[in-house]
Amino acid sequence: MTQSAVYQAAHVPQNQSAAPDAKPYSIYEDILNRTNGDLYIGVVGPVRTGKSTFITTFMEKLVLPLLPPSPRLDRMQDELPQSASGRSIMTTQPKFIPGEGACDIDLGGHVHARVRMVDSVGYLIPGALEKEESRMVSTPWEDAPIPFEKAARIGTRKVMEDHATIGVVVTTDGTISDLPRSDYISAEEEAVRDMKASGKPFLLVLNSASPQSDAALALRRALSEKYDVPVSLLSAKNMTLEDIREMLHSVLMEFPLREMHFDLPAWVEALPGDHWLPAHILTLLREFAPTLSRLRDKERVFSAFSASPYLNPPAENATLPGCGKVEYTLSVQDGLFNQVLSEQCGADISSDAQLLSLMRELIRAKKEYDRMAGALKAVAQTGYGLVVPSMEDVSLNEPELMKQGSRYGVRLRASAPTLHLIRSDVETEITPVLGTQEQSEEFIRFLSEEYRQDPKLLWDTNFFGKSLQTLVQEGLSGKIGRMPMDTQEKVQQALSRMLNEGDGGMICILL
Repeated sequence: MTQSAVYQAAHVPQNQSAAPDAKPYSIYEDILNRTNGDLYIGVVGPVRTGKSTFITTFMEKLVLPLLPPSPRLDRMQDELPQSASGRSIMTTQPKFIPGEGACDIDLGGHVHARVRMVDSVGYLIPGALEKEESRMVSTPWEDAPIPFEKAARIGTRKVMEDHATIGVVVTTDGTISDLPRSDYISAEEEAVRDMKASGKPFLLVLNSASPQSDAALALRRALSEKYDVPVSLLSAKNMTLEDIREMLHSVLMEFPLREMHFDLPAWVEALPGDHWLPAHILTLLREFAPTLSRLRDKERVFSAFSASPYLNPPAENATLPGCGKVEYTLSVQDGLFNQVLSEQCGADISSDAQLLSLMRELIRAKKEYDRMAGALKAVAQTGYGLVVPSMEDVSLNEPELMKQGSRYGVRLRASAPTLHLIRSDVETEITPVLGTQEQSEEFIRFLSEEYRQDPKLLWDTNFFGKSLQTLVQEGLSGKIGRMPMDTQEKVQQALSRMLNEGDGGMICILL
């Protein structure tokens, strides 16, 4: 049984990284598989949160060291956005880094990527709005100058919707500038809301001057629960290559979960499709499947199966982020195999020892049945079936000298029992006497209605304290037992003589 295309939306601890033994480039390879090799990172969020610093550090740590010296490398270094001090806003419209187009880099392990960062103006906040609200700017989207705030909002949304394959929403705890945390909340909420509306995978970067402080850690947990997105807590200007890998892994877990594959015990797959156990598994899958959406939500599968009285929580075999697939092994609880086997076989099997003993008996019975299967089929078709003896049943007598006229010879006798199966139809009648003709006609109308509705209903009809089924069984058993033992022996002897002495003819006189 294979189930696929299941999705979920559950919160898991953020800043999770790849497995310790995973090669760093495997994260890059997986995420590039999901973006067709284009790592276009749109950086959005409120203004004055360190977006430009984030982009500069990202490029300096991951991209620029992988490029050979060249005039283009020099230009790329010159194009890196500059951080501003105080409450100034340096970016006035979306800016692509590098400006000449995405740069091809070798991330190792035969993994190549086209990387480009997109810097946005961001959403204005109260502390910065006063200086910019009356400022008019020229944009590629309007012929006439428009207010800076409007241009910032349009440009930021274009970064999300048109230019990015993955998104990074940068916010802060208020420790990187003189602006308080409260000034960022409204713009932060709008940025996250718009980023979700774009449908692009993204994470939230919480930029802090003290990322290890208790206050920053508490805020990260609160934001993760509030927005249901992964939150990376770091200092943008001190960001490390390991921080970048963890962020990319978190974004990778935000891509759609396309398929979940469950390996079941072979005996479960052998059950008929309408059996209650496969139906139970399918019911569980149908219940939680509509709630699944992202790759990181795979953890919810364990809780979905934990309430099952028949199944153990699935074991995760492999997660294939590059194609959005997770593979599990699903096992059943102890004793369920014997329970299902008992139901299927109609025998009580409570232990492996009992199962082994029963299997030996069944194998012996099957061997006997296989010998008689042809005869039983012939009886059903023609009324007569013959079981041919096997060599194990044949007994050979001691050779003896024989004389035939003047000549002598040797006689070798062999004998074997044969089974002859004869079908004989036995009839019985139930003739209850009810009284008047009207009573009998009424009763036969009642019986006829039940017969037309379902002939099986007649078997439960009561006749003077006994069901029709009981009366019929008694009648048939009485007739079957009428043949005396000596008559049975004579029939057997007659059949033996016909086979060994006669030519197949028989005269039968019934007395």
